[in-house]
Amino acid sequence: MARLENPSRIRRFIRDESGAAMVEFAMVVVVFFLMIASIIDFGIFASNNLMAEKSVQIAARVATVRPPACAEFIPERYSVGTAIPAPRFGTSCGAVPNACAMPAEVTCVGSASNATASEIWARISPQLPAGTDIDDLTFTYTPDPKLGYLGGPYVPEVTVELTVPEDYSFPFAIDSLVNLASGATETLPDHMDYKNFSITLPGEDLANGTDG
Repeated sequence: MARLENPSRIRRFIRDESGAAMVEFAMVVVVFFLMIASIIDFGIFASNNLMAEKSVQIAARVATVRPPACAEFIPERYSVGTAIPAPRFGTSCGAVPNACAMPAEVTCVGSASNATASEIWARISPQLPAGTDIDDLTFTYTPDPKLGYLGGPYVPEVTVELTVPEDYSFPFAIDSLVNLASGATETLPDHMDYKNFSITLPGEDLANGTDG
């Protein structure tokens, strides 16, 4: 068996730490850039969600003071219900059971052919995630017996909901970076799905006059 020549040189090589800082830097800088990329991605994703939520709030506010966004019939005023004896006009719908005839709930998706839905979409579409369309908005008019009075304007609860299609999500670059650094093929989710937003407000003026 051949003997090792100059063992002191081998020991010095093992104990040599020159260049260690460069190796440590290379390891740390990868983690640092991954953290920066993830912070930026999550920040953009959170900002998009916040803008979408605020947009739905605007949509609901506009819908409460405009004619219905649905083509189905929605009455302009409360008619007499089934209460006996019939209450006087001006009686609160919640004061006497069945004082007012409660219309059926009406639900529809947004349509560009509807003036109210089209106006709302023109206001909020620039702030919504890419890929959403007007038919991703849902309008619901729900009667509430505690609102309104007999003979007065119909006051439903107006709900506007935004459903971002499943085909559209926010991509995360961190997944590709981790895979590139580790050589793996599947490590982290490469996208996050957007939330669905729903806002409900009491109607104020659903008349068919100019601008509500």
